[in-house]
Amino acid sequence: MQPIKPLNSQQLCRLCDPDQFEFETTDELDGLKEIVGQSRAEEAVHFGIAIRREGYNIYALGPAGIGRHTLIQHFVEQQASNDRTPSDWCYVNNFKETHKPLALELPAGEGVELHREMDHLIEELLSAIPAAFEGEEYQNRVQEIQDALKERQESAFAELQQEAEQHQITLIRTPSGFAFAPTTEGEVIPPEKYEQLGQEEQARIEQIVSTLQEKLHHILNQIPLWNKEAREHTKQLNHEVTMTAVAHLIDALTIRFSNLPKVVTYLESVRDDLVENTEIFIKPDGKESKQPSNATANNQNSLFNRYRVNLLIDQSDSKGAPIIYNDNPSFQSMVGRVEHIAQMGALITDFTLIKPGALHQANGGYLILDIRKLLTEPYAWEGLKRALRAGEIKIESLGQMLSLISTVSLEPEPIPLDIKVILIGDRLLYYILLEYDPDFAELFKVAADFEEQIEATAENRLLYARLLGMLAHKEKLLPLHRSAVVRVIEYSARRSGDNEKLSTHARTLVDLLCEADHFATINNHSAINDSDIQQAIDAQIRRADRLREHSYEEINRGTLLIDTSGSKVGQVNALSVIDLGNFRFAQPTRITATTRLGEGEIIDIEREIELGGAIHSKGVMILTALLGERYGQKHPLSFSASLVFEQSYGGVEGDSASIAELCALLSSLANKPILQSLAVTGSVNQHGEVQAIGGVNEKIEGFFDICRGRGELDEHAVLIPASNVKHLMLRRDVVEAVENGSFQIYPIHTIDEAATLLMACDAGEMDDDEHYPEGSINQLVAERIESYATIRHEFGEKGKHDPEESEPQPPE
Repeated sequence: MQPIKPLNSQQLCRLCDPDQFEFETTDELDGLKEIVGQSRAEEAVHFGIAIRREGYNIYALGPAGIGRHTLIQHFVEQQASNDRTPSDWCYVNNFKETHKPLALELPAGEGVELHREMDHLIEELLSAIPAAFEGEEYQNRVQEIQDALKERQESAFAELQQEAEQHQITLIRTPSGFAFAPTTEGEVIPPEKYEQLGQEEQARIEQIVSTLQEKLHHILNQIPLWNKEAREHTKQLNHEVTMTAVAHLIDALTIRFSNLPKVVTYLESVRDDLVENTEIFIKPDGKESKQPSNATANNQNSLFNRYRVNLLIDQSDSKGAPIIYNDNPSFQSMVGRVEHIAQMGALITDFTLIKPGALHQANGGYLILDIRKLLTEPYAWEGLKRALRAGEIKIESLGQMLSLISTVSLEPEPIPLDIKVILIGDRLLYYILLEYDPDFAELFKVAADFEEQIEATAENRLLYARLLGMLAHKEKLLPLHRSAVVRVIEYSARRSGDNEKLSTHARTLVDLLCEADHFATINNHSAINDSDIQQAIDAQIRRADRLREHSYEEINRGTLLIDTSGSKVGQVNALSVIDLGNFRFAQPTRITATTRLGEGEIIDIEREIELGGAIHSKGVMILTALLGERYGQKHPLSFSASLVFEQSYGGVEGDSASIAELCALLSSLANKPILQSLAVTGSVNQHGEVQAIGGVNEKIEGFFDICRGRGELDEHAVLIPASNVKHLMLRRDVVEAVENGSFQIYPIHTIDEAATLLMACDAGEMDDDEHYPEGSINQLVAERIESYATIRHEFGEKGKHDPEESEPQPPE
């Protein structure tokens, strides 16, 4: 086997050459207009905005802080400025069904005009109608109607009185009503004299009085009819006077909005209702006007709300299509709401209390929503989907929808919806919705997938420098010196986990620049330099590394057992990563393996106690298969083994420890000690090839910190998969230690290379006769497995020939 060479310092960190930049500070750079590294997302957003088909709404997917909202806002603003300004929308009273207000669409700017004109109309009516009814002509005509009624009544009573007098009977008006009495010589006959009259005379008088009473009863029955006719004449007169007072005002508005048929129809209905409800504007004898039963009020001056216009959406000051970002996408804030007011212990409402939602505000334009916030609001997601499917906005109360309350509410006329919805969220939610919500694929057909990293080419590095300059200018920070740009680019490559890539996570960059600007100001620098950037990075790590510090302290104090010197059989230092969200660090872990005579079973203790995850269990099964393929061709694997992460009390996931586990097994089988000054990470496939893992930088630095903390850097090393070399962006102190020869990093391709380094013994390659070199690790392992098989075979043969002895005997 060829000797394995450690990596040189140039391979451990891909440095950015400051000489490739000609500027001194970012103030010399042109502003960046394009978005760096998001060509795929740009194309998707352009397509989604441009296509005007049902269901082609956009879902922008990617991690938070990558600049999704900024890019979306940028392109939407470009498109919206060229789009048509959408219409104004108003709600007005439906005089026939007051619980179903009517929606009026008007050209942009006309809604506020209608609103203003109707308010002006009410002011005019408040003076014009009372003036018309207070006029002499109206009063004379009312008096004529009253006089005619009075004359008609008096005439009827006079005729009855005349007829009675012809029979010497008079009609007497009393406080309790009318009565007839006989007379003589014009005087009413007293009762005592009436008793003295003869029976025939009394019978004649009673007959005449009975006839007169019938006529009186008929007259009294006619009086309410005559009063009703008078009232009808008065009402007709009021209609005529009202029509005269309002006709020219309504006609002027009708001419003003003659190009809007629905508005003209509404104005005609206003005129008809004014004629029917003139009482609203009349205050006879200085009393309060009578409020019609179907009008509601939200204050003492709301008697005339029935004729006002609720300007729901006003586009008079807009240019192009609206862009709305709803930061609180609840159901009511999306589709609108109908407010209520308390009056006399009851909740009441009218069309003037209808409030718009984000869909109304963005109608004809663009609505941007955070999908996570949307999904956490009850019924908001369903409300949005229903509006998009129906193509209209229908304002409904959640309580009424769910039959939770019985408060009287309104049913506003739905408004047609023409909108482009853009959802911003992570990839997980996108694929969950795509899988489990059948409506999602129909309503959001455009996915704008944002890149998390870009190629670290010379062109992209210059773009990155311009990006940093733009961010500094936008955040009102000091300009960046060229050295600071170089350090940020190196930091970005480290964040991306690949020395050939750069991270596009804008929020992380902004945070770093803001903190570096703080330190540059404290240090009295005129521009942010590399020391300020490094100070900001160190401060970020310092704020987050409490757990790492305590963990490494426990290792150095011997509480957590990690050997970094000497050698031991079946024991290896593996490297794992603990991710705390905004910070992650390596945790060296001791893996031990024990072997014994058995039936080829490898017990993964982590899996048996349900602390091992699926991927970790998969890695153990793969190494089991590798052992069987390599050493079980001629005889069975007659051994059992146990693997465990020592002092691990939490879950174990991932397969990056499978190389370490396999080497611990081989060490136990070959009885070859493993150098504890080495640590290893990497996964393995069934053919013994080492595969890449994540967190390689943190793992190397973690073991380095443990060794340095103990003062044991000489001849210490970390073994990593060769395919991870391109991911290395190590700290400066690690690179310097490699340059000094006090620390090494070995790239390994196969399990044999790992075993050779860890056990300081050649692993050995199989020759044409299928034998391994004498003394090699593979030869020792094969020999041990063969000896186990022989022992097992001997026990089996002994049991066949001497079954009595092989069976347990009862005690004597």
